[in-house]
Amino acid sequence: MTQAAKQLQQLLEPGVTALGYELLGIEHLAQGRHSVLRLYIDSPDGITVEDCERVSHQVSGVLEVEDPIKGQYTLEVSSPGLDRPLFKPEHYARFIGAVVSLRLARPMGVRRKFKGRLLALRDEAVVIEQDGVEVVVPLEDIDKAHLVPQW
Repeated sequence: MTQAAKQLQQLLEPGVTALGYELLGIEHLAQGRHSVLRLYIDSPDGITVEDCERVSHQVSGVLEVEDPIKGQYTLEVSSPGLDRPLFKPEHYARFIGAVVSLRLARPMGVRRKFKGRLLALRDEAVVIEQDGVEVVVPLEDIDKAHLVPQW
């Protein structure tokens, strides 16, 4: 998660939590003069369109007052879906045994993308098994991670 996304998470999480939801994480995708701010929310009962609307309304008010994003942007509030993104160490710990896809901020050796079974979370790193080999990836090197749905 970028530093800007971390700051946005700190700003927005109290309001989302007050509504009874967990703010899983934030993606801020700059696309020229226009950007997308995507929030992923969850709850034990799942997420409906109405839940996303409630959070969007709450977050819009905070963003309007605080104005942390310069320029135009589109706010999207979403459920995590089957290909749930992983942001925090506790997210990885919750899904040990699942297949994950990782994209790194910079190459590790010659690779930036990894896909395999999540074996463990230890010492600020995730351990996955990819093609029969254990790969240890520091959390700070992960740019984007998500579950790979298994059918």
